[in-house]
Amino acid sequence: MSTRIALVTGANRGLGLEFVRRLLARGDRVLAACRHPGKAGDLNLLAGRHPGRLHVLPLDVADETSRSAFIGELALVLDDDPRIDLLVNNAGVLHSGERWGQVRETALDDSFQTNAIGPFLLTQSLASRIADHGRVAFLSSVMGSIGTRREFRSPSYCASKAALDMLAMQVAHALAPRGIAVAVLHPGWAQTDMGGAGADVTAADSVAGLLRQIDAADASLPLQLRDWRGETIAW
Repeated sequence: MSTRIALVTGANRGLGLEFVRRLLARGDRVLAACRHPGKAGDLNLLAGRHPGRLHVLPLDVADETSRSAFIGELALVLDDDPRIDLLVNNAGVLHSGERWGQVRETALDDSFQTNAIGPFLLTQSLASRIADHGRVAFLSSVMGSIGTRREFRSPSYCASKAALDMLAMQVAHALAPRGIAVAVLHPGWAQTDMGGAGADVTAADSVAGLLRQIDAADASLPLQLRDWRGETIAW
């Protein structure tokens, strides 16, 4: 059996870095993408420990030029095996502290580009490389669930995650004929730089659960938003 190849965006810290650790631990070859590889100390340490199995590449998912350059560099890295078995769209941004009457257009634009538009366009560009019967995961959030919102809170983040959910649904329909399963996942309130130390689930437990949901994804079944434990969340 050939080695699985996984691509993780936003891989320099938090859940992305934990994905890299766990994918390496299970024997996968990992392509780790982040905006500033030179500043990704933990990621580069891992690359030193796993020569030939972990490749760190620059990518700003919100920037078209960066995405295009990434696709070109990916072709060089994968020249011996062009397929991708798992794509984890993890990169995201949260503009905290937004208040009614003070929400900025720049925050909305950045959120939609990073959290929704970029991941969709990246997946579209990589579609021909994703192996038949492979997996595509989108890290969404319960905060993007329209059915569960009960307060004004982080509108740029919430709206961009809701948009991501719909774009992920479109990807699922587009890739289903090839047996490629799509997973849309809420990682829980995780102990990362974004979630804070007071969050109620560790990054390790969150990612372990997320990987179980990704592995269980089935292209023949209706797409649902699920959390890291497998519980269904209203769209």
